[in-house]
Amino acid sequence: MDDERETLMTKVAFCFPGQGSLETGMGKDIAQAFPAARDVYRIGSEASGLDLEKLCFDTPLDEMVDTEVQQPALVATSLAILAAMRERGLVPDVVVGHSVGEFAALAAAGALETGETIALVRERGLAMAEAARQRPGTMAAILGLADEEVEKLCRKIVGVWPANYNCPGQIVVSGEHEAVEECCAEAESLGARRAVRLKVSGAFHSPLVARAADRLRPAVEKVHFPQPLTPFMSTVTAKIEPAQKLAGLLVDQLTAPVRFTQAATELIRSGATTFVEVGPGNVLSGLVKRIDRGVKTISVNTVESLERAEEALAR
Repeated sequence: MDDERETLMTKVAFCFPGQGSLETGMGKDIAQAFPAARDVYRIGSEASGLDLEKLCFDTPLDEMVDTEVQQPALVATSLAILAAMRERGLVPDVVVGHSVGEFAALAAAGALETGETIALVRERGLAMAEAARQRPGTMAAILGLADEEVEKLCRKIVGVWPANYNCPGQIVVSGEHEAVEECCAEAESLGARRAVRLKVSGAFHSPLVARAADRLRPAVEKVHFPQPLTPFMSTVTAKIEPAQKLAGLLVDQLTAPVRFTQAATELIRSGATTFVEVGPGNVLSGLVKRIDRGVKTISVNTVESLERAEEALAR
């Protein structure tokens, strides 16, 4: 068995959520119970210029929808929970992240420090918000239609692209408002169960936000990425990727689709039997179960769920 195959023979994958996984008071009880978790919010606040404790612990969700605020808050919470897990001796064999969750995954892999992670995410959010204002667009989830059918629609309709491959039968499309509306109507006529318009401020993971990639690139290129200590599964390529590719991938992911279905499938094929969602909510746990019902999923976002995870992961 070659070295690459050996690396991929993993058991526990930590996965880190993207936008849309916000929860009221997220991370608060973890931060109160674990000083290392509270330190993440302190370091992240200094790096981002935001009061992340106030945002995550006390701010109503409807005041956190803006992408430039939501992204650093979400990633800080994932990293705070990760810090608590490390204190309890829980570590992954491989990491994967959904969209902005890739930044948290890289920090978990040892390829980014906490402060630089949250600073980059803050810049990413600002870049995406600015790009969305310059070229408005939207996103919609197409449910219950084969991925290939959605891809055909996106090739047929000008101005809309596949954005998130979440699980079989659930693709998010992104693009110009009229094109997304047309795609939704066509999908429903072809037998889609539903086409759900998402509450987002732009056409993320599409060429419409290319200016965000241009703005983020200089910040990413200033970072030195050491070789990940834990294998990092990219949701841009659905492959384990080395240090020298990380900067380019973090820029490319702004306009490329999130291939979570393909990445999770490859991890399962390569031996991952348990997926631990590190961050608010349980969106990714639900997606993984739809990808393969045979794997175990665990969501860690509170002290109580952390204790359950300890029991479940005891070896």
